Amino acid sequence: MPQSFDTGKLVISLDFELFWGVRDKRTIENYGANILGVQKVIPTLLEIFGKYNVKATFSTVGFLFAKDKAQLLAACPVLKPEYTDFNLSPYHSLNEIGNDQSDDPWHFGYPLLKLIKENGNHEIGTHTFSHYYCLELGQTIEVFKQDMLAARRIAAAENIDVRSLVFPRNQFNEEYLSVCKEMGITSFRGNPQSWLYSGRNKNEESLFRRILRFVDAYINLTGYHCHTRAYLSSSIVANVAASRFLRPYSKKLSFLDSLRLRRIKRAMLHAARNKKLFHLWWHPHNFGINLEQNLRFLDKILRYYNELNSRYQFSSDTMSGIAEKLKASV
Repeated sequence: MPQSFDTGKLVISLDFELFWGVRDKRTIENYGANILGVQKVIPTLLEIFGKYNVKATFSTVGFLFAKDKAQLLAACPVLKPEYTDFNLSPYHSLNEIGNDQSDDPWHFGYPLLKLIKENGNHEIGTHTFSHYYCLELGQTIEVFKQDMLAARRIAAAENIDVRSLVFPRNQFNEEYLSVCKEMGITSFRGNPQSWLYSGRNKNEESLFRRILRFVDAYINLTGYHCHTRAYLSSSIVANVAASRFLRPYSKKLSFLDSLRLRRIKRAMLHAARNKKLFHLWWHPHNFGINLEQNLRFLDKILRYYNELNSRYQFSSDTMSGIAEKLKASV
């Protein structure tokens, strides 16, 4: 198999999870505004992606496919996670949520999902059914399998065939790839090749690693993390590995934004020149506040993508689209 693609590739993936992705770390009181902001974020992202002819993969928590609470409860698998940390399981809080998006926009997002689907230019992948943690104590491969079955079923009810997976909290568990393949998953988002980004559970994570990842967002500590065709094909499911997390705007850190932008643009240029893949990702709720500033920054990235597209034929694709190209080249 050739080491490089025919041209460099840009992949954008978004972890679409609403409050289900932060419920064990945040509260509605201190983070609810970010979640509510997603109501504006999704339509605006679809607009800016269309402006620059860019495709995206919306990796969606299965809970968000439910139109209301009754459908969500009916879709839950019998086997549920039994994490050692009781608070990690969202199933314990299902009785406390509202009925649908109209009275609980923190936990329901079906109209937004429908908007993405109707746009027709983007992929809807899975972020597991319940935001399942694949490295936390108490998780098992059998429960993961049931979670993924539930994710595929609720998506299939909307005529959506989910073929890509983003592991929640980037807790990549190689042992689970056989289940992914069995479930029809053709690609997953692996982590950058550095000990700073290797998957760990919450007890193994350290402040030191978080600090270094923060610095790496502005100064090149670990390289460009652009990937070859051969690397993506090196596992039983295509590893459309991450390159860079798009950190959200911060007023306190805005004086560093030129460094943050340069870090991303240099990696994109490296991918374009060397016919590699650059994978940018974030959560819609990261843009939930300071939307204007975040979109202005994203616009600069996508304008640069257009320049690279003209100069090097740098092209945009989804995660499953990349997997299809890898399969076709075998």
